[in-house]
Amino acid sequence: MKDLNAIRAKKAFIIDMDGVIYHGNRLLNGAVEFVDWLSANDRNFLFLTNSSERSPIELAQKLSRLGIMVDPEHFYTSALATASFLATQHPGGSVYVIGEPGLIQALYDAGFTMNNVNPDFVVVGEGRGYSLEALERAVHLVLGGARLIGTNPDLSGPVEGGIVPACGALVAPIELAAKTKAYFIGKPNPLMMRHGLRRLNARREETVIVGDRMDTDIVAGVESEIETVLVLSGVTKEEDLPAYPYRPKHILAGIFESPGAG
Repeated sequence: MKDLNAIRAKKAFIIDMDGVIYHGNRLLNGAVEFVDWLSANDRNFLFLTNSSERSPIELAQKLSRLGIMVDPEHFYTSALATASFLATQHPGGSVYVIGEPGLIQALYDAGFTMNNVNPDFVVVGEGRGYSLEALERAVHLVLGGARLIGTNPDLSGPVEGGIVPACGALVAPIELAAKTKAYFIGKPNPLMMRHGLRRLNARREETVIVGDRMDTDIVAGVESEIETVLVLSGVTKEEDLPAYPYRPKHILAGIFESPGAG
């Protein structure tokens, strides 16, 4: 189910990265042609990623190493969305963070300080710094009154070697032990989508979202009334589709079937 002419007609593109543009450090077939098509046809585009590990500058550098030149202004992450949200909730507050430098820097830039004693929030993202010690401290702090925040609800993510646990899976032990529920900022939270549209300076009617996950990218588009394109090169496979009560508008085998390939 695809209509490349309908996709080509859109003026703005919200694009996921993992499973759409690359797997880990491996560029996916058609990614270069797709980004070249966006630039050549004066389309507004934003890489809107639930990953919180890297800053926009680091993401731009990663794409550059893979052979795609894109300015940092074309990236928006769940770390930035999380920091923006918390700044509206508790300006100048403090946080205990389990995550990577991209998340920590976004929180610093939003005016937050790091606090492992009595923070206002416990914020969890992806990262190699996840440990039993960090988990125990997070549970202790949440039980002490800190509010639990997850950068995104993804349970898993695609890498070169297959699938790895993502933020939703890492937050789950804290939720269970502290008997509470985290608030997740990334897709499909409408906050993330509104941030994306504002960055693009675009209306939802003239925008399309391209992603590899039914449970984040596609449902985010459906709930925000943005036209959806599912690519089957990441987490969601064709045999998974009957399990969902909603459908993408378009289904592509991968980004190589995108407008840039036509």
